[in-house]
Amino acid sequence: MCRGQCTDFLFRWKLWIRPLFIALYALAALVFVPLFLVHSLKNGFNRHDQEVLVAGIFVGVAVPISLWEIIQHVIHYTQPKLQKHIIRILWMVPIYAVNAWLGLTYPKASVYVDSARECYEAYVIYNFMKFLLNYLNAEMDLEASLELKPQVKHIFPLCCLPNWEMGREFVDMCKHGILQYTVIRPLTTAISFICKIFNVYGDGQFKGNVAFPYLIAVNNLSQFAAMYCLVMFYKANIAELKPMKPLPKFLCIKAVVFFSFFQGVTIAFFVYTGAISPSDPDDDGLSLSTRLQDFLICIEMCLAAIAHHYSFSYQPYVRPGTRQQSCCSAFLAMWDISDVQRDIQEHIGIVGSSISRRIRGRSMYSIPRGTDEFSNLISPRAGQSAPAPGFYQSDYDDFVINYGTVTSTSHPPVQTHQSQTGQKPV
Repeated sequence: MCRGQCTDFLFRWKLWIRPLFIALYALAALVFVPLFLVHSLKNGFNRHDQEVLVAGIFVGVAVPISLWEIIQHVIHYTQPKLQKHIIRILWMVPIYAVNAWLGLTYPKASVYVDSARECYEAYVIYNFMKFLLNYLNAEMDLEASLELKPQVKHIFPLCCLPNWEMGREFVDMCKHGILQYTVIRPLTTAISFICKIFNVYGDGQFKGNVAFPYLIAVNNLSQFAAMYCLVMFYKANIAELKPMKPLPKFLCIKAVVFFSFFQGVTIAFFVYTGAISPSDPDDDGLSLSTRLQDFLICIEMCLAAIAHHYSFSYQPYVRPGTRQQSCCSAFLAMWDISDVQRDIQEHIGIVGSSISRRIRGRSMYSIPRGTDEFSNLISPRAGQSAPAPGFYQSDYDDFVINYGTVTSTSHPPVQTHQSQTGQKPV
């Protein structure tokens, strides 16, 4: 009898998980805050303790807001292909906030905790792109839809670049722009660790004989490319994305990931030039810039948590009567990064294939283009007995459908035939 009640209680976790979360968080606050105040009073409650306390208040507000939204998505896990990526994005605020607060509390360990935060930036950008792709592919064939659209031009300052062909090439180029940041950001973080071991990193120093300015430049260019690809993708699919209100989501991602990066670079530059100087003679420029960055992130994450609550709300996914996945499936999906590995491997193969084709003088995307939205798919039969060599066409009476070029020499071109009626095609 008791065993059956316990089992039933566990199966009803959706009813008690939220009260349990509130009770545990309130208990942690009641225990931690008095202990911190007692410890600070023993140390004289200096400026560092004041910074930690103020930042901790903002973190204490930001974390439960985000965790609450994550729990709601887990409870109403009705669209795994979308919510998996939303949950990963929502984890950004707790990771950033706790990370910055730990770096502020333990300055000597800030190098390591900040590196974990930097790596998660790339993961967030990737998941946002996958969220948009899954949303669009659920409603349509995205590549086919883009093929019928007018050409999307590059925007300033890259307006001189050749256009990305609408369709598969456009989607792949946007993916490449995101995935390169997913690879480069952890790579530069690992390089910075190695440089710190050999004392050649020069954190916060804009000198030519240290690695810091070069890694900052690489990260800056990589982030710019990722953001540019997001903007291009949004520009091409603005009408299709309108029902899910993409603009607030774009602003949330841009504000948290990109603004925090440029904020840190700006603070380091001002401290290095002396525009911001430490009031405490025991502080050096590095500790000051790191403390300022971590303190500001703690405050900004509180605002980001509120913005995420409205931008990535769980309410559109509340569907009573819909069969939902288990809590364990939702939780494990958050940490399963096999999709990232597959995408990186796939696009490394695509890039390698593209380079090989270009070396041999062949275009990677060979579907013909016309002046209107249908000429790339259908062209009138012009009385030709056969298409151009290597060109693959259908065998209809009055028109031909162009499917692209045949790249293999083992497949001869398909011959077209005259209409059985003997009449000339229109």
